[in-house]
Amino acid sequence: MRILSVALFCIAIPAAAQQTAPPFGNPALSPEERAANILSLMTLDEKIAALGNPAVPRLGIPSYGTSEGIHQVVLRGGRGGSQPIPTTSFSQVYGMGETWDPALITRAGAVEGYEARYVSQNKKYNRNTLILMGPTSDLARDPRWGRTDESFGEDPFLTGTLAVALVKGIQGSDPKYWQAASLLKHLFANSNETTRAFSSSDFDERLMREYYSVPFRMAFVEGGAKSFMAAYNAWNGIPMAVNPVLKDVVAKEWKAGWIITPDAGAMGHVVNLHKSPLEAYVAALKLGVGNLGGGFGRGGGPTTAELMKEALERKLIVEADLDGALAGKYKTIVKLGLLDPPAAVTFSKIGASVEPEPWNGENHKSVARAVAHESVVLLKNADGLLPLDRGKVKSIAVVGPRADAVLFDYYSGPTPYSISVLKGIRDKAGSSMKVTSAENAANAVSAAKASEVAIVAVGNDPMCGAANPGGTFNPDGSTKPCGDPGEGREGRDREKLDLPPAQAELIREVYAANHRTIVVLISSFPFAIDWEQQNVPAILHITHAAQEQGAAVADVLFGEYNPAGRLVQTWPRSLDQLPDMMDYDIRHGRTYMYFKGEPLYPFGYGLSYTTFQYSNVKLSAARLAQGGTVTVSVDVKNTGGRAGDEVVQMYIQHPRSNVPRPLRELKGFERVTLKPNETKTVQFPLAAASLSYWNAQKHAWEVEREPVKISIGGSSANLALDKTIEVQ
Repeated sequence: MRILSVALFCIAIPAAAQQTAPPFGNPALSPEERAANILSLMTLDEKIAALGNPAVPRLGIPSYGTSEGIHQVVLRGGRGGSQPIPTTSFSQVYGMGETWDPALITRAGAVEGYEARYVSQNKKYNRNTLILMGPTSDLARDPRWGRTDESFGEDPFLTGTLAVALVKGIQGSDPKYWQAASLLKHLFANSNETTRAFSSSDFDERLMREYYSVPFRMAFVEGGAKSFMAAYNAWNGIPMAVNPVLKDVVAKEWKAGWIITPDAGAMGHVVNLHKSPLEAYVAALKLGVGNLGGGFGRGGGPTTAELMKEALERKLIVEADLDGALAGKYKTIVKLGLLDPPAAVTFSKIGASVEPEPWNGENHKSVARAVAHESVVLLKNADGLLPLDRGKVKSIAVVGPRADAVLFDYYSGPTPYSISVLKGIRDKAGSSMKVTSAENAANAVSAAKASEVAIVAVGNDPMCGAANPGGTFNPDGSTKPCGDPGEGREGRDREKLDLPPAQAELIREVYAANHRTIVVLISSFPFAIDWEQQNVPAILHITHAAQEQGAAVADVLFGEYNPAGRLVQTWPRSLDQLPDMMDYDIRHGRTYMYFKGEPLYPFGYGLSYTTFQYSNVKLSAARLAQGGTVTVSVDVKNTGGRAGDEVVQMYIQHPRSNVPRPLRELKGFERVTLKPNETKTVQFPLAAASLSYWNAQKHAWEVEREPVKISIGGSSANLALDKTIEVQ
């Protein structure tokens, strides 16, 4: 859910004033020292006000501005008369995950961070947007989750690696300043929607450490993120906005929590269900939650200022509690370079008056195109139907409800352009191929029958048909039901995994009319397309929101791009294969790590137009010391006739562990490009620490002395080679 952007101040300190400026104006001091000085100069009323907007005009302290940023810098119009600003839109996060390409995701993050700086500093726009709320670091433990599209996937290592990549891109590589600041969402175990405001995600300490918190820890410790949003849900009965884990783990162990913000309206839900307004706000503040300016919530009630003043009068808090919750806001302002001379700040020249809008430039367009390309997953390709030969195919029907539009989600804004599947195919086909479309089922079947090849584009509507997202919310934090039980979105979980009946029937009718049918599934989450997998010769998957969606699909269909996207979630055949939605203990059969039965498609799965062969797996040492690292290497050869990418995946197993372990765990992956007959050696570091489990009795990580099986291949279900190493 969205948080209202803070007011926009941008007050420069005159050069003359800087000569006698207080210590916070000294760039040589650390962010901690400068933030402490700012707080020492603020009045109590200014500190209370800063729980909303951190700007302190009296001291020349500006604010930073916020935007959603999970796959696009979202700049809609309306607030304070602001105009909508188009920005680059990448595939939904789920699709970004399907690239399995951290380097590319870093490039996407860099595009977002650059565009945020541009609109903040360009005189035409002058719209402060220097905190981007993202990446979403929650795990897609169940395909019914309405916000599956916002997750990089079900695996903690993959999700954490890609979250790290996006953070690094957003914030940049400068050692002193950030391009923009990343604010992670939603800490943690926020993967049910309909009851999210009053539900509890219940699981033990070990799962918290080994699964649900892993992507957040990685994004903080490895990626350098410092801020986050606390989720609506409770963990083991304690709402996340007032859960001690915020201080005990996130702040103390991971050194994060500069800006902690509850999800929009979450404090109101805490009050409604758990505590009085005063109790809730005091508890949150003492845990370092410093974004409390929204007051009691949607339903009215006492203001933040009233609550804080009462708490001070009753000695429930002291001024130092305010300082502790606010310091991170001012450290962020320092890291963004907002208090320093522009000439000293690496990113100050972005948005100069002579610089054109970056979203219209080829650099940013090419990154959007690359993400769309790499996100396409080839699910089936019987008898080599794909790629289509443009020199031979003279007619093609492009039908289905998702053929002629790119659909966007709750976390999308205006885009400079978007290319639908139909437009992408028409642009690629040129004048030598007849491309026919149809708006209803009867005409679609006729078009398919009259064409050499039929493309059926189907999938969910990420907005469930809503034109105004704000109008879909209920007072309890849910959103209104979707029109089809197989649909989902923020605030509403799915009840089924099936395609809408009309779409499933359209596929069958088109296939009956033309057996050279290709299904393009454009979806935010898995569908149980068992009939399609058994009958239709070719199936592609791509997510929504990619402005280059249709161009990417067309390039894959016609062989100008060899698909290598890989699934980031286990796709079940039916609901019968899933535990109860509110069962957060993944050991009961969730994810590839514990899945029971045969899935429709396994985690890590995806096909190519070429073939690959694995050989010569090696370990740099036969034994692994407790604090050591070994290198695992494998040769991968392209044995087909077309250049392509392979996503090499390394999994580990603990066959003789003294504690229950997953069936297998991803510990390394690399997307590698190979020409025909080319061989490359892929290397993975494997640290002993990554093999540890959380000992709940000792409250510590523990590495067992045991044999560990290492398996390498092209998916979690297609592991070609094994090696065993002894951990000492």
